[in-house]
Amino acid sequence: MSRISPELIARLFDRHAAALELFAAQWIPAPADVVQEAFLKLVRQGRVPDRPAAWLYRVVRNGAISAARRDARRQRNEQTAIGLSRLRLEADGENPLDAELAARALEALPDEKREVVVARIWGGLTFEEIAEFADISSSEAHRRYEAALAILRKSLGVTWLTKTAATKR
Repeated sequence: MSRISPELIARLFDRHAAALELFAAQWIPAPADVVQEAFLKLVRQGRVPDRPAAWLYRVVRNGAISAARRDARRQRNEQTAIGLSRLRLEADGENPLDAELAARALEALPDEKREVVVARIWGGLTFEEIAEFADISSSEAHRRYEAALAILRKSLGVTWLTKTAATKR
């Protein structure tokens, strides 16, 4: 094994990066990060492996498979959470709320309001807990929550949305 030089890394990158991305794309839709991470691992180890191309392919393969598993796990968890939330969306106990419409309305919220609503309603967090992870005051968390509910009520055409959830502080 010889020492890694910037010139060698550049040559390896120029020669293999595109093919490595194509290789990783069979497992994940956005392979560039996995390829970049493989080159960073090569630089961190400080020495060039005996067969650097084979080493890079192995590292990219392992990284892509791990990323695909992570994504699949995340999607399963999100689907479980969505399924549970759909059970809770009822209007005054009588008229069910259209879950697809509600999901689209939630997605349309600005990020800082959506994260508060999701953490509060589906995560069950208090405003103090939300304030801690969002790095805001608890009163700001409450303001964002109320503003998001007002937007959701208007876009969904309902007045009752989360009255029971809003009473739990």
